[in-house]
Amino acid sequence: MTHVTDTVSASDLFARHRETLDAALEAIRERGYWSRYPELPGAYGEEAAETGKAVFDAHLGTRFAIDQPGTVDWVGGERSPYGIELGITYPRPDVDVLLAAMGDAIAAWRDAGVDARVGAALEILERLNQRSHEIALAVMHTTGQAFPMAFQAGGPHAQDRALEAIAYAYAEMTRHPQESMWEKPQGKRPPLRMGKRFSVAPRGIGLVIGCSTFPTWNSYPGLFASLVTGNPVVVKPSRHAVLPLAITVAVARDVLADAGLPPDVVTLAAESRVERLASVLAVRPEIRVVDYTGSTEFGNWLEDNARQAVVFTEKAGVNSVIVDSTDDYQGMLRNLAFTLSLYSGQMCTTTQNLVVPRGGIETDDGRKTFDEVATDLGAAIDGLLGDDARATAILGAIGQSGVLDRIEENETRGRLIRASAPLQHPEFPDAVVRTPLLVAIDDPAGEDAHLSEQFGPISFVVATEDTDDSLELLRRTVRDHGAITAGVYSTDDKVLAAAEEIALETGVAISFNLTGGVYVNQSAAFSDFHATGANPAANASFTDGAFVASRFRVVQSRWPLPDEAEPEPEV
Repeated sequence: MTHVTDTVSASDLFARHRETLDAALEAIRERGYWSRYPELPGAYGEEAAETGKAVFDAHLGTRFAIDQPGTVDWVGGERSPYGIELGITYPRPDVDVLLAAMGDAIAAWRDAGVDARVGAALEILERLNQRSHEIALAVMHTTGQAFPMAFQAGGPHAQDRALEAIAYAYAEMTRHPQESMWEKPQGKRPPLRMGKRFSVAPRGIGLVIGCSTFPTWNSYPGLFASLVTGNPVVVKPSRHAVLPLAITVAVARDVLADAGLPPDVVTLAAESRVERLASVLAVRPEIRVVDYTGSTEFGNWLEDNARQAVVFTEKAGVNSVIVDSTDDYQGMLRNLAFTLSLYSGQMCTTTQNLVVPRGGIETDDGRKTFDEVATDLGAAIDGLLGDDARATAILGAIGQSGVLDRIEENETRGRLIRASAPLQHPEFPDAVVRTPLLVAIDDPAGEDAHLSEQFGPISFVVATEDTDDSLELLRRTVRDHGAITAGVYSTDDKVLAAAEEIALETGVAISFNLTGGVYVNQSAAFSDFHATGANPAANASFTDGAFVASRFRVVQSRWPLPDEAEPEPEV
């Protein structure tokens, strides 16, 4: 897309978007439903879809030009899980040159002030929102998300998450006055008087390490939180999903240039297939903030080795749902079937373990044995995915070969309830699509596959002695292996209370008796707290003041003020 210059001062941008900021600040205080950016593709006008498709198609087979310092080569290699040829290359930087240019931009970006940075960030979001159709196709064809999810999660929902981070950052940065006059009485002597200035000082350059499944949704909070708190940000995308973040960086640089601000506070660091650029950048002394979503192994490595930086990680976890009893058996099955199928389980919030007493459960449809619960859930998945067009719109496509390997490995790790099967995509014949695998673990002591994350459409129905045993398994699983979400189905208030106590103890977000249109693996910006930072799956909550506050420090300057002049005597 050709950039159309919209020259406007940074202060004008803040004024332009002040209403949006105020609404976001109110939303994070109230925690009710609010969304700034429409999630339905049709809300963007009759020509938006066609225009977005044309712009996306124009990227294919070309160099994605970003005029940033230090480009030494062009690299690519993304492959669409839907089988279309992408053929896009991106600037590969000389890290020394790139980071030096970003360091040179820090003072101007810092001195622009809070309002200017926030105004620029809100304008970036506004322009990204206008390109949501293009971004949706970029997310779809790099991650394997189906278009409806790619549009919502990759576009408006990611933009809402960014706005949420901006609102928290603005609230934290403006918590204290910028200047004050300090006066200490000294009895009969003149008071001590000092002038004081309190300035937001950034830590330094931030590094955002993108993931291959949700490149915008997972990256935007850290990107925008660092940016508005004064830290330049280098974006290192997953080599499998570069395009969505390349578009983001290009838009950001355009906005900054238009506002007379240094564009080098946002850069892209694409890598070749043989590089491990994230580990190189993460330990550079210039990097002072790191945001990462991905494997536990690399997340732990970052926490151990990037000692010069504040490190935020979201890693693997084992999400569980306890089934004790229900007064809506069919609703429970439908809800769980959708939960396990959505984007083929390739979400950090998807349930992996369904924990059911070996003796069965009480329901509104009579008592159900363990085997009936497992079999009925498999049948509910079959019913949900019975139509190929509907199924592929829910499942999306498999982006990484490792997911297929895990499906095969887990087919024999318990008693097979429902085999994973390939589906033919009605629009993309080369798409790799698999339905969920469902395996019963009759003897948890003899099989431990369910105690590690099996990323992809893989779930276990785990037998326990009773609900107390299920609760204890939940406690151990979250404590030892981490989790982002947990769920409970029960008609017994004592069970729900016990589960909530475990959630508080182990630090996991928990949902009760979901049978309608809300699912345990969905998270709403401005209301839900995504992750807690209180168990091994993540070292921070990604939607609160603490997530932004450690990205800057308040530095004070002070000076003595002259004594106040003696007042003239009254006549």
